[in-house]
Amino acid sequence: MGSSKTIRRLEVVAPVPADIDIANSVEPLPIATIAEDLNLDSKHYDLYGKYKAKVLLSVLDDLQGSEDGCYVVVGGITPTPLGEGKSTTTVGLCQALGAFLDKKVVTCLRQPSQGPTFGIKGGAAGGGYSQVIPMDEFNLHLTGDIHAITAANNLLAAAIDTRIFHEASQSDKALFNRLCPPNKEGKRTFADIMFRRLKRLGISKTNPNELTPDEVRRFARLDIDPNSITWRRVMDVNDRFLRKITIGQGPEEKGMVRETGFDISVASEIMAVLALTTSLSDMRERLGRMVIGNSKAGEPITADDLGVGGALTVLMKDAINPALMQTLEGTPVLVHAGPFANIAHGNSSIVADKIALKVVGKGGFVVTEAGFGADIGTEKFMNIKCRYSGLVPQCAIIVATIRALKMHGGGPEVVAGKLLDHAYLTENVALVEAGCVNLARHILNTKSYGVNVVVAINTFATDSDAEMNVVRSAALAAGAFDAVVCTHHAHGGKGAVDLGIAVQRACENQTQPLKFLYPLDISIKEKIEAIAKSYGASGVEYSEQAEKQIEMYGRQGFSGLPICMAKTQYSFSHVPSQKGAPAGFVLPIRDVRASIGAGFIYPLVGTMSTMPGLPTRPCFFDIDIDIATGKVLGLS
Repeated sequence: MGSSKTIRRLEVVAPVPADIDIANSVEPLPIATIAEDLNLDSKHYDLYGKYKAKVLLSVLDDLQGSEDGCYVVVGGITPTPLGEGKSTTTVGLCQALGAFLDKKVVTCLRQPSQGPTFGIKGGAAGGGYSQVIPMDEFNLHLTGDIHAITAANNLLAAAIDTRIFHEASQSDKALFNRLCPPNKEGKRTFADIMFRRLKRLGISKTNPNELTPDEVRRFARLDIDPNSITWRRVMDVNDRFLRKITIGQGPEEKGMVRETGFDISVASEIMAVLALTTSLSDMRERLGRMVIGNSKAGEPITADDLGVGGALTVLMKDAINPALMQTLEGTPVLVHAGPFANIAHGNSSIVADKIALKVVGKGGFVVTEAGFGADIGTEKFMNIKCRYSGLVPQCAIIVATIRALKMHGGGPEVVAGKLLDHAYLTENVALVEAGCVNLARHILNTKSYGVNVVVAINTFATDSDAEMNVVRSAALAAGAFDAVVCTHHAHGGKGAVDLGIAVQRACENQTQPLKFLYPLDISIKEKIEAIAKSYGASGVEYSEQAEKQIEMYGRQGFSGLPICMAKTQYSFSHVPSQKGAPAGFVLPIRDVRASIGAGFIYPLVGTMSTMPGLPTRPCFFDIDIDIATGKVLGLS
């Protein structure tokens, strides 16, 4: 089924140059050429400069009758702090499928936050000869989606505090008169959005003048409990000094002081909504039902109660369309949404995957990545994302490195920014063998969803054949469909051809339906315990606060939502230092929170930072611009 007419062959060199140098050495193809290669008509996308476009959701209507391609998710073993190359493997596999195996393919990736780009982690466009380009645009503003999320999030935050302020100083009647002012003819009307609140209150009247004094009070006074507010302001910068702030200190705010804080923009629930929405109308409903806190009577207060759901959707109307980019070898990429992988589900958007599956068609491939290890990212992909999308994957990849397996086998601690211990740079088959218990559990868990599992061994120059053979044997013994050695970082798509062939075979041999880990109609606790069991836990322990929250969400009617566990990515357990495959531990649930608009409840296992800080030497020291060419320098 011939793939791309636009394939470019890479001239690889050794040792592998810096990511930004490789990215800058390749002239991207005009994005209209990439779109044409996917048979997208010009009416299906809007150009954002030469090398980016937004694909419009209308393409789904035009391709409604088309068959979907094969759906592949990329997860990983429990990682070291250095990461094991899931993004790089995702991109390398797609370059192999498109540029070498003549398949129609689309890569679906999350948009990275600018915070880590200038902080400690660097960018997230893949690496080596398996990258998305232009790399600087991918890692910086892209098409402005994160800025739209920031604006929408902060509009809602402003609406909350303003409403509390005005309610504190006005009578019920004065509030009502200002919310429903008379028009030029002296007639009062409800704004369309107000009917949503009236319906929730069980008030069916359409004329404001007909409301009783009690109905006026219930409608106009939200009576928000300031201590219950969970909605915080956001910005897309790592800034530790905004984690806890005091607002309302100006003289005009009349002493309406309260403590709050900032999160990084990608931690906003609006980002999770964008990732899980299935259409513009669905996004409008999700944004409107986001819960920001409770009334003093314990009732949930939503964005629509505040009258702002429609305005939020207007700010997000362009952000709902995925961004089209390309890999180094000219294969297409859809970049869309970038939710946190702990307090949210850590996957790119449903709409990007749906568009991709239609445009590649039967015989084509869509490869998407799930954040963190498979115990978190792949689990949430299956139980949250696929539940809302209705899509069924045929193959799940687990990326493994010799380095991480040695760590799980008892190797010394791996610390970001420090030189690797000698144990990781020399052959140690016994250490690798011992660490394969981690890989085996990930295979077992992932297979339980009914998909075929392919292990991608992401190799480094210091890995030996004997070590890789041990991993391959252990993977097959644990039930993997195949286990393949990959060199895509050093060789691009050519280094992932065997992986591409294995994935193709895995998809062709997929026969089982998707099996969720838990049904939605059991209790919140039963769902939490089903996930904890997959980690190896023998039980779950709930704090007093967690018990209180679970009871409240049940009372408010939210117990039918899926669960999104916020847990460390560095261990199956809640203790990051417990490597390998720990078992028999009791998982402590410190607190339970909810993203009602996005559509999940998230238990907190330990403390989760939602606003990163900057290190002593942030990445921004290395970032500059070539003033002669305008090219970005030093991005990693």
